[in-house]
Amino acid sequence: MARPRRSNRGAEFAKREFEQKIVEIKRVTRVVAGGKRMRFRALVVIGDKKGRVGVGLRKGTDVSEAVNKAVTAAKKTMRLVKLVNDTIPHETKFKFKSSVVFLKPAQPGTGVIAGGAIRSVLDLAGVKNVLSKMLGSSNKVNNVMATYLALSKMRSKEEVLESKK
Repeated sequence: MARPRRSNRGAEFAKREFEQKIVEIKRVTRVVAGGKRMRFRALVVIGDKKGRVGVGLRKGTDVSEAVNKAVTAAKKTMRLVKLVNDTIPHETKFKFKSSVVFLKPAQPGTGVIAGGAIRSVLDLAGVKNVLSKMLGSSNKVNNVMATYLALSKMRSKEEVLESKK
């Protein structure tokens, strides 16, 4: 008698702790004596949409390996973002290498007004209303890092008042 086949349809899938977004995958080459060695570089942003966000940039021999490495790196770089009424506490301008990112809080109902690379970081951080502008370079890696660092440097109203004392 044949054994009944098992299926995974009834199994509960474990909900992932963080949502992830692959911002960029590039094929990179290294020239060696025997020719060219190709690898893939993945830029991944992860977040819980509740104020925690991380960025990872790693290389691997294939796309899935690069993405997995980048997700692991992003989990190690998680930062808490200060949010006030689903927006950022104050406007900021942050420079990372040649990219400059300008972020400004917005009224409820405005939405996320941001370019592709910046939008992924803001969405996964849980920012729902913000105005932004990319100045300088349009390099995705630098813009993502500038946004990530700008969000991590945000200070709440209490911290600003405390530092002035």
